[in-house]
Amino acid sequence: MRKLLFLLFITIALSSCRKDFEFEPNTGGLSFSKDTVYLDTVFTNIGSSTYRLKVYNKSDKDISIPKVQLGKGINSKYRLMIDGMTGDAGAQGKIFSNVELLAKDSLFVFIEVTSDVASANPTDFLYTDQIQFTNVTGAPQTVELVTLIQDAIFIYPNRTLNNVGGYNYETVPYNFGTNQQPAYPRGKILSGPLLNWNTNKPYVIYGFAFVPDGETLNIEPGAKVYFHDGAGIMVAQNGTLNIGDPINNNIEDEVIFEGDRLEYSFDNVPGQWFGVINFSTNQNFINHLTIKNATIGIYNRPLDAINNPNTAKLKINNSKILNCSYAGIYSLASEIEGINCVINNCGQFCVGLVFGGKYNFTHCTFNNNWNSSKQVAVYLDDYLDETTTNPFITTFFKNCIIYGSNQKEIFKKFIDTSSNQNCTFNNNLIKHNSSNELALTGTNNFFTGNPNFKNVAKHQLNVLAGSAAINSTTPFIPQVSKDIINNPRSNPPTIGAYEYIP
Repeated sequence: MRKLLFLLFITIALSSCRKDFEFEPNTGGLSFSKDTVYLDTVFTNIGSSTYRLKVYNKSDKDISIPKVQLGKGINSKYRLMIDGMTGDAGAQGKIFSNVELLAKDSLFVFIEVTSDVASANPTDFLYTDQIQFTNVTGAPQTVELVTLIQDAIFIYPNRTLNNVGGYNYETVPYNFGTNQQPAYPRGKILSGPLLNWNTNKPYVIYGFAFVPDGETLNIEPGAKVYFHDGAGIMVAQNGTLNIGDPINNNIEDEVIFEGDRLEYSFDNVPGQWFGVINFSTNQNFINHLTIKNATIGIYNRPLDAINNPNTAKLKINNSKILNCSYAGIYSLASEIEGINCVINNCGQFCVGLVFGGKYNFTHCTFNNNWNSSKQVAVYLDDYLDETTTNPFITTFFKNCIIYGSNQKEIFKKFIDTSSNQNCTFNNNLIKHNSSNELALTGTNNFFTGNPNFKNVAKHQLNVLAGSAAINSTTPFIPQVSKDIINNPRSNPPTIGAYEYIP
């Protein structure tokens, strides 16, 4: 009896199971998560990120879509993948036949593009196509595809085929040995026209753009430079770097350094590229530069810091370094002058001056709201170990804001007693909950009050009404008669890089 009941149960189960899905031809009732997919700007012949479209079958019937295809067919620069399927043989990524979609279900379409600028519309540089979903009742349903193709000059290391089937890459001849990058990294040694970067096209850098001894890299006002993952600029000991106009301060002439991921989601992601490495003993000059989303915005040091300290030189004016995963300026035993500079939101410190040196920062704003209990705005030390020291000499912070989200935004540790006497702080607004413990050399520093920045998250560090930086005792410095965006300084001036404008 028990065996008979079991056989009866199996018979009923098998007779009630659906052996297969009966798909009906699509009649055009699909709906979509978007009617147009905008892919972010890409550089010519560089592949985009992957974008997603969701397709819905809201009917009660299982359907088969006769064809899902790109409007330009196999010649399209777009590529598709549909729920893991790569497409018909000979037309992979372009044409898909008999795509099945269950009732009340959906499928994902993944979209990428790689195109050169010649394929784009010559008037607006847009490259367009559409995804067509055919049906048996009429015209196909479509979803438009749009992306902007930007032409560029690409600088990358040469490569040669080796005897094991791989490649040997051109490297730069300097071993700078930090924890952030390997020694002798891949790079392109600049020469000829590649030593003059202009505004005709943006530049895209792979590896390090290396300025060799005896050469100067000139970057014109208004130039745009994009760096691939781990890339940067490196200046040799006897090379020179000049960025921007050394005389004029037109905000329209801003030079921009940032990562080469142009999607909106990468707009504020730190650590997308390495940064600028300066070994040069010549006078290097930067004016009106914005550095975004690097690991170290500027890494400044002599090639031999122990035997030849304080020889790497840099002057940087009217510039911003934003959102670096390690440091804005990381300087080891060097000489830097900075005027009207803004450094905001860095993983360890906005300004890290290690192993002493010679510095002069005037009307700068250093703010650090990085989400860490160990971050500071300004870090100072004069040693590599307990027996290897290099004291600070004639180092000044004048009319600067040193602020952030922690209670102590300056850290200093000096072994050589002369360092503290030579590090002078005058007329600064500083966040530090124990000014006596800090024991700064200098006068007229303010340890209470809020600078009242406009919007720290958006890197808008101009101050609003009620700011403690608007201080009647701040001395006017004739050499800094205008602020970072060319507003005239009042007398007395606002502390920091921005003059308060009512």
